[in-house]
Amino acid sequence: MIENLIKKVALFLDHTKIPYIIIGGQAVLLYGRPRMTQDIDITLGVDIDRYEAIDNLCKKLQLKILPDKPIKFVKDTRVLPVEDNKTKLRIDFIFSNTPYEKGAIRHARRVKMKGYPVKFASIEDLIIHKLFAGRAVDLEDVKGILIKHIDKINFTYIRKWLKEFSKLPEAKDALSNFKRLLKKIR
Repeated sequence: MIENLIKKVALFLDHTKIPYIIIGGQAVLLYGRPRMTQDIDITLGVDIDRYEAIDNLCKKLQLKILPDKPIKFVKDTRVLPVEDNKTKLRIDFIFSNTPYEKGAIRHARRVKMKGYPVKFASIEDLIIHKLFAGRAVDLEDVKGILIKHIDKINFTYIRKWLKEFSKLPEAKDALSNFKRLLKKIR
């Protein structure tokens, strides 16, 4: 069910040349411990000026746009939450074309879903996204990923970006949380 929906969205994004990566709980399932997640988080490597293309995707795939005033909502939050009419699964399209996101999309890992290569965040970029968000569930996800993949992770890359992001008020604890998690599992 989720794989079919992810494949359909990925096909459309690739066809319209909108760069993307799957992040959030779906990517955690790829690298970390299994957990319940009933949504799909997709970072788009475009700015909100490409809203119309995502609106067309929603129409074509029968995805219900959830905000009453979607353009204003996207301008305010850079996120377009939608729901699949058939499965009732939620998708969050996240508009972002920062240098970091562009690099994360270039580092994407392609994973076959129903025979189609879907772009997922690399393990390092997923860890960075999770630490940036910083919620308790995100930190648990990072802990599980670290335990499972400690020998395969590029820590220099992660530290570089976390140091950069720690200058932002919303991510000021990301680097210290990372160091604390590493200390716990080593």
